Amino acid sequence: MDFSGQVVVVVGGSGGVGQAAVRLLAARGARVLLAYHEQQAQAEACMADCAGLPGEVAIQQCDVRVRESAEALIEATLGRWGQIDGLITCAGLMRYAPIESIDDAQWHALLATNLDGVFHACKAALRPMMKRRYGRIVNIAALHGVAGGPMQADYSAATGGVLGFTRALAREAAPWSITVNAITPGLIDTAQLDVIPEEQRRWGEQVIALRRVAQPAEVAAVAVFLASSLASYVTGATIPVDGGWRMA
Repeated sequence: MDFSGQVVVVVGGSGGVGQAAVRLLAARGARVLLAYHEQQAQAEACMADCAGLPGEVAIQQCDVRVRESAEALIEATLGRWGQIDGLITCAGLMRYAPIESIDDAQWHALLATNLDGVFHACKAALRPMMKRRYGRIVNIAALHGVAGGPMQADYSAATGGVLGFTRALAREAAPWSITVNAITPGLIDTAQLDVIPEEQRRWGEQVIALRRVAQPAEVAAVAVFLASSLASYVTGATIPVDGGWRMA
C-alpha cells in the first residue's frame, strides 16, 4: 500500500490503535495529521518516532465532541497540505457499570465522545473530499455495537450508533467516490482494557478463537487497508477484527 501524496487525519491518534495507524501510514508515505485531545506527550512521542519514515506527521489538539474543534482540525489540515484523502476516527471512551449505575452525565459523556465525535469529524471532512471526488473514511467502533456488552449499555449504544451512521454516510457519499466503513474490534491490548474486570477478560480470551487479545497494530492494519486505494470497492461494511470472538 502506497500512500505517497495522500493526506490522512487520524482522530484519537494518541491512543494505542491511533498511534499504530499513524506509524503504518507514515511508513507508507502518507502525510498524517495526528489529532489528540489530552494526551499531548503521547502524540509528540509518536510524531518523534515517525521522524525517519517516508511520510510526514504533524499533531494538533482537537476535542471532537465540539463541532467547531473538529472543523478547525480539518481546516488546519487543508491549510497545511491543501487536501484530505482519508479520515480514521479512533477517539473513544469506555466505562464498565450496570445500567442502574449509569447516570445522565456518564451516558451523555460516552455518546458525546464515541458518537457525536464521529459525526463532527466525518461531517467536517466530507465537503473537501466531495470537492476532490475522492475519500476514505474509517470509523473504529466496537464489537459491543453489534452484539451488546453487559455492563456497557452506554458504550454499546454509542458504538451501535456509529455503525448505523457509517452505513448511512456510505450511501450518501458514494456518488463522489468516497467510501465509508467501520471496524468492530473485540478485546485490544490498550489502556481501555483496564476498564474491564480481569475475570471478564479471561472469559473473553476463552471464547475468542485465537485465544488472545489483539495488538493495536492488528486493528490499525485493517483501518489502513480500508483507507487505501486498494479498498476502492468496499463501502458501508462493518469489518470485525475480533480474533473470531463473534463466532462464539
